Amino acid sequence: MKARLALLAAAAILLVAAKPPMRFQPDPSSVIAAEIAFNRLAQEKGQWTAFRETAADDAVMFVPNKVLAQDWLRKQADPPASVSWSPSIVYVSCDGNLAASTGNWKRPDGSVGYFTTIWRRDKKGRWRWIMDHGDTLATAREAPEFLTGKVATCKRGARPDGPTPSPPTGGKPGKGDAPPPPPDESLVWRADVAADNSRRVTVQMWTGQAYETVIDDEVKAGS
Repeated sequence: MKARLALLAAAAILLVAAKPPMRFQPDPSSVIAAEIAFNRLAQEKGQWTAFRETAADDAVMFVPNKVLAQDWLRKQADPPASVSWSPSIVYVSCDGNLAASTGNWKRPDGSVGYFTTIWRRDKKGRWRWIMDHGDTLATAREAPEFLTGKVATCKRGARPDGPTPSPPTGGKPGKGDAPPPPPDESLVWRADVAADNSRRVTVQMWTGQAYETVIDDEVKAGS
């Protein structure tokens, strides 16, 4: 009897080990919820605290030079009042593991601007941001009446024109992060930074026939 139980236990272990990676639905509403929770956390616990707690270990941001986010954030004290923001539209990859959100932000002093954030699921299925950038604007972008979410068409092996988009650099996945799965390439992004720290961030989504550029942000030097 004991031998049989041991064999059953061993078989169960093998089944767990052989279990395929968790799959996620490409659900834009989950990204919207993550953005709203991110903003709420900033208002309740502090701006940079919220950024630290929601960033992947290999996340990058621009201050204005490109930095490994966690290294920079751990040295920052929270301001007395946080910037507030809201997404306008989100884009999600076909496999549900990568997303991009963009929208408006507003500082306590009344200044306004926009942001674009790239999100990736961790091994527990939580959204963690891996790239955050934005810029100030003289006038806020018009906010949509309804939040919009779009899902890329499934397409394996396709690449956008030009060099292959590169992932964020500067760190290894930590305890809370799984090594990122091979991208399904239905949603791809680039962050090109010049020597003067001007940059261009683009997000492209596979539509079934071609890549459509859905986000194209250019930030001048000194912004």
